[in-house]
Amino acid sequence: MWPPVERLALWPGAPPGAPATLPVPALVMDGARGARQLQLRGIAHPELNVFRAPRPDGTGLLVFPGGGYRYLSLQNEGLNVASRFTPFGITVFIVTYRLPGEGWQPRERVPLQDAQRAVRLVRHNAAGFGLDSARIGVLGFSAGGHAAAELATAFAEHVSPPVDGADILSARPDFAGLLYAVTNLRRQFAFGQTPEALLGGGAAEALVAQRSPVEHVRADTPPCFIAHAMDDKTVSPESSMDMIAACRRAGVPVEGHLFESGGHGFGLQPAANLPAAHWPDLFETWMRARGTASA
Repeated sequence: MWPPVERLALWPGAPPGAPATLPVPALVMDGARGARQLQLRGIAHPELNVFRAPRPDGTGLLVFPGGGYRYLSLQNEGLNVASRFTPFGITVFIVTYRLPGEGWQPRERVPLQDAQRAVRLVRHNAAGFGLDSARIGVLGFSAGGHAAAELATAFAEHVSPPVDGADILSARPDFAGLLYAVTNLRRQFAFGQTPEALLGGGAAEALVAQRSPVEHVRADTPPCFIAHAMDDKTVSPESSMDMIAACRRAGVPVEGHLFESGGHGFGLQPAANLPAAHWPDLFETWMRARGTASA
């Protein structure tokens, strides 16, 4: 069901860097014949879309759908994810973050602004959601994986002025799941269009480096779960390999799964006989083993 009954605006007024004319929301069914998916463009007012667990265990999971920073893949990498995890006690928040190319300035900060604000709001309202404020994680896919990886590495970067009491809280997630995520914009220029959608054309090398999470992994980066298909032709599998290596160098706990097949954007769609179909079980087991979700 979209939109869900319970939603929370990320910003109390206009988001930072708003254009004179706000984008017009467009909810469409798009994709190949026989595999059409719900997608969202024109995000003027980013939101937390709340899917409460029937029996919450105190874990909150903020989900960032992919879409190359040109749209949000709401169904495959949002609604399906909520349906998978809420029955197991995990409260899911689908973050409808702003798209950098829809007039916001500076465009390269937009996803991180919304990601930081989303974590702070969930943490600020943890009691009302039945959450433990120390068990709030993120799960991002593709470009949404870039937003999640930026949050994991740049949670303390000052990218927007404080607007209320929530902004005094930490934006650091307690754990991060990165699915076929764009973590290295240098590599990704040879593959998909995410860097251009985020940075615009002709971005300076310094800006590319600044917005490449893999270059900013530190000891305080939260534990990471990373998964990718080796036959991905849209986001280089080396993007995940680079992130795993960076976590190891920094002493950050990391779990990596590199599947032989699955392509790009597999979400919860792989056939049951493919190992990639089991990443949700692996991710859930990893969360519980780390104590970031109840056993």
